[in-house]
Amino acid sequence: MCGIAGYHGLPEDRALLTRMNDCQQHRGPDGEGIVTDGACGLAHRRLSIIDVAHGQQPMETADGRYVIAYNGEVYNYLDLRSDLQAQGRTFVTDSDTEVVLQAFAQWGPEAFDRFNGMFGLAIWDRRDQRLTLARDHFGIKPLYVARVPHPEGDGEVLLFSSEIKPILASGLYDKKVNERSVYRYLRFRAHEDGTETFFDGIERLAPGEMLTADATGVQRRMFTRLKEELLELASVQRPYDAAAAAEYKRRLVESVRLRLQSEVPVGTSLSGGLDSSAVAVIINQLLDEGDSLSLSAVGARQNTFSAVFPGSINDEERYVDDVLDICTGHVESHKIKPTADEFKADLLDFVRTQEEPLISSGPYAQFQVMREATRHVTVLLDGQGADEMMAGYIPYYAVYLRQLRAQGAAVAAAELAKSLDVLYRLGRFKLKAKVRLKKSVPTTQLMDAAFVRAHSGEKYASEGANLKKRLVEDLFHNSLPSLLRYEDKNTMRFSLEGRVPFLDKEVVKFVFSLSDEAIIKDGWNKRVLRDATRGLLPESINRRRNKIGFTTPQVEWFMRLKNHFYNIFLSESFANRPYVNQTEVIAAFEGWIKGANDVDTMTFWRLINLELWLREFFDDNDDGADAAQAARAAHVKTDYEANERRELDLVTARGETVRRYPVRTELVSKDDDLDARVVEHVDRFFAGLPSAGPEHAAATSGPWWFFISEKIVAITQGRSYFVWDIKVGRPARVLSRYVTRTPAGIGLGSPFTMQLAIQEAGLPRVLYASAGGAIGKVIGRKGLFYELVGNSINAIDGPTEYSAYPSNVSAKLAPKDPDDVAARLTAAIRERLPEPWRSTFQGTVVMDANDIGRNVLGADVAQPWDRYEEMFADNPLGQGSEQTPMAMVFLRDDA
Repeated sequence: MCGIAGYHGLPEDRALLTRMNDCQQHRGPDGEGIVTDGACGLAHRRLSIIDVAHGQQPMETADGRYVIAYNGEVYNYLDLRSDLQAQGRTFVTDSDTEVVLQAFAQWGPEAFDRFNGMFGLAIWDRRDQRLTLARDHFGIKPLYVARVPHPEGDGEVLLFSSEIKPILASGLYDKKVNERSVYRYLRFRAHEDGTETFFDGIERLAPGEMLTADATGVQRRMFTRLKEELLELASVQRPYDAAAAAEYKRRLVESVRLRLQSEVPVGTSLSGGLDSSAVAVIINQLLDEGDSLSLSAVGARQNTFSAVFPGSINDEERYVDDVLDICTGHVESHKIKPTADEFKADLLDFVRTQEEPLISSGPYAQFQVMREATRHVTVLLDGQGADEMMAGYIPYYAVYLRQLRAQGAAVAAAELAKSLDVLYRLGRFKLKAKVRLKKSVPTTQLMDAAFVRAHSGEKYASEGANLKKRLVEDLFHNSLPSLLRYEDKNTMRFSLEGRVPFLDKEVVKFVFSLSDEAIIKDGWNKRVLRDATRGLLPESINRRRNKIGFTTPQVEWFMRLKNHFYNIFLSESFANRPYVNQTEVIAAFEGWIKGANDVDTMTFWRLINLELWLREFFDDNDDGADAAQAARAAHVKTDYEANERRELDLVTARGETVRRYPVRTELVSKDDDLDARVVEHVDRFFAGLPSAGPEHAAATSGPWWFFISEKIVAITQGRSYFVWDIKVGRPARVLSRYVTRTPAGIGLGSPFTMQLAIQEAGLPRVLYASAGGAIGKVIGRKGLFYELVGNSINAIDGPTEYSAYPSNVSAKLAPKDPDDVAARLTAAIRERLPEPWRSTFQGTVVMDANDIGRNVLGADVAQPWDRYEEMFADNPLGQGSEQTPMAMVFLRDDA
């Protein structure tokens, strides 16, 4: 397994090739190479698997005419080598790379259809100055292309690579979102149903497709008729019997055996499902039989790698253990236990690794497995592809039943009777939602209305009444391409080669030649695989009907991480995306938390994944700034330092110079004793002041005040509410839409804060103030709404993405009786203060401050209060997660 990259249409540019190649170092840590000639440049990163000592790339033929950069493995390379030798070809290495190169030199593009394996390759013909790209029959290995304007303005340049990042790093591609892909992803869950990617102008070669580029231009065509062959074979309908099952078993065992060819350690990905378990037990059988090829690659004990989730509904550990029991004596098990917290920590890496959005968090389990597997093996076999060729997913039953219905009601009824439990699992969640009267929320409601209108012509249809046609669709378009992408990105992220024995093209052809009863019969799917592995697999797996697969307990994780995900939905960047309706998304997420609607976590995942993908690949990211931010986060501020981007001293509009010391505290809750917290931190501040330095002693000799954020007062009074605990009514949803959204969500532009305003002031008064506010806008008078509504409604705060928990997921009313709170705190502070600060202490101010404005809500100090608001003109407490909700503010006599 390797990574390739290159260009066509430029003069020699080794720096460009190096940039592109460096982006794929993880794909090939064992070596690298670059070749340029004429208008073409090839780059390669090598992960050594076969003929480790040789096989370096790019590799060229003895006469120098052809040069190859190749990613993949061709498993029938030994047979091809013999054929080529019979035609006079000679070889200097034992690698499959040389066989692929010599095959192209001998047969041209027709060679590709002879290959049985996986590949994404580039071959440059020096004589004819022609570049040829090709991708394997099933698209197991990726190959991306982009046609970009020539940097000198004449013609175009073709860029290609095994991943998207090298094209982005080329400096020649102008990044742009493919909005059609985004729409189809959000609306239909489609994300790999064609050659388009989420990057406008970057495409993938289709499975079985080749591309040529020369002086005449760029041409693309299929090099294989595999799809057509499968549909033709489907009409054969060979009767299914024991002999057919035995023949399938022989072919599958040989496919597994061929994929054990390696000079580096090979292991198995074991989920506990039928497919990966079949691979594991076949390898175990080969080891039992003393197969030399298996022993040399696997060793005496097969390494298996499984993601398990103890206590979760998704956990398949008991099935994994059943397989391990069968393999006792020949197996070394590695169980990985991914957690929600690890998922959160890995989320950005995971999104970056995949390069395009995914439809669920399920592949993260595979990501974790690969991270562990790379410590033990370099090659990993798993069961991808079996579901798409043998109807492994529940919706296939419905397709098959429609097919049978066309053949006669009695036939369909007989199959239906034996499939009811399976079909129930398909519809049980929708059924439960209807029974529980959950609100239905269409996906388009969560999307921006203009964006939906712009793509209203998009459709998504799949074959619904012919099983084999549907399977072909899913093998090449709807399902398998995305799974293969997940597999490639996750394995290569950790420098592993993934191999998929079910996608041996001869094995697939054989399955399609059998009657449909070999696939589904009497409510059992994958019938031929079940029959072929009977006696090898434990009955608990062979007769399993509840498929789970390599996935995560997504619902459980989303509930645990709801604060984090709410923060993403709340973010200013999410609010500004032209694809989503933030208000509706937040309302739906709140409803999901409460169990009040039928929106599933798959929908929320798509919204989250899209947002994180946009941040990673399109928003301005400054790595240096990120590093500096991390360094700042590691520093714990003392009581005698200003917050970041703030100053200790400020000259007010009155000409007074004040010194503000923001005090860092622990997070507070409604169970905290506010007075005790305040006194504790005041004591700490003055106890440490003598050792803080002479500059601070001079600055603190004058009159001073204690300022406290209204937020922590409200929180300790129980006037802060998690958004999912606020029952938002329709008036709040409607009214909040007409409020100008201030930066980071401050104000009543949220349904949650508007609901609190209605509860605090009453709906009639809010409506009256809203009418007045509308008139105020017309006559140019600001703030009229808040004047009319009263009740300190202007101090209501919504959740803000930058705040520390729980403020980032809570909405807060103004504190109750803030004057009394100020007086009480002043008395508690004065009682503890030593001289001289007791005599100079002036009192307490309860302040509502942010980066937009500030407002004294209560105090026991002398008027006018705007004097104290001026002291907080730059909001020294900070607007982020500083955790500095109080400050000592001194009037500087020494200034």
